[in-house]
Amino acid sequence: MDATTSPYYRNDLAHVHHLGFGFHADACAPGILALLEPVRARGGLVIELGCGSGLLTRHLVDAGHRVIATDASPAMLDLAREHAPDAVDIRRLVLPDDPPPPADAIASVGHVLSYLPDEAAITRALAAIARALRPDGVLAIDICDLEWGAVRRDAPPAARVNDDWVLVTRYSVPEPNRFVREITTFVRGDDGSWRRDDERHDNVLIDTSRIPELLGGHGVDATVASSFGSESLPPGLVAIIGRR
Repeated sequence: MDATTSPYYRNDLAHVHHLGFGFHADACAPGILALLEPVRARGGLVIELGCGSGLLTRHLVDAGHRVIATDASPAMLDLAREHAPDAVDIRRLVLPDDPPPPADAIASVGHVLSYLPDEAAITRALAAIARALRPDGVLAIDICDLEWGAVRRDAPPAARVNDDWVLVTRYSVPEPNRFVREITTFVRGDDGSWRRDDERHDNVLIDTSRIPELLGGHGVDATVASSFGSESLPPGLVAIIGRR
């Protein structure tokens, strides 16, 4: 699968996301770094899931972590290789079929697991993540709860305008456990002309209160939290923090 056929975050949206949406990784980074400090102190390996363009990766690497950054989008991986070249590796990984390699910590922001096709796939991915954690390993990921759709059911379309790009997003909640964003990007080319691309992002929403029991069955003691640290996550986005 190349960057033109990837279902999510093709070239133009990956570019816009990198330039305009780094605030979530920036907000979550201090809390995640604090949680992962014991891993950094012992020189452990961090696997980042859904690294995107490397926004959180950069924070992890700058803090002294050894990081393998992964994503399903080839376009995002190309940006990550430019933005966080000091990572141990930056590679493609598609959950739930590609299991994460053994790690001392697994971190992720941007509700990566919510992009999987159904709740069964999310369950498989969580099990694979738990199995990948080494003893004393730390888990820090975010995921969308059912509340995410409930509070956005009647959200109007939104637009962001920049000198070189425009992003228009329309929202829908076709089912209580599914949230859809229809995203149109307009990006200015080197010749001054504008090109358009459209993506549809389907997110699966789950009852996150069930996650601790699921992870506990695989040896990971986990909690559902409102944040990783002192940041404020959007309504319906929760942090899953765990340790093996």
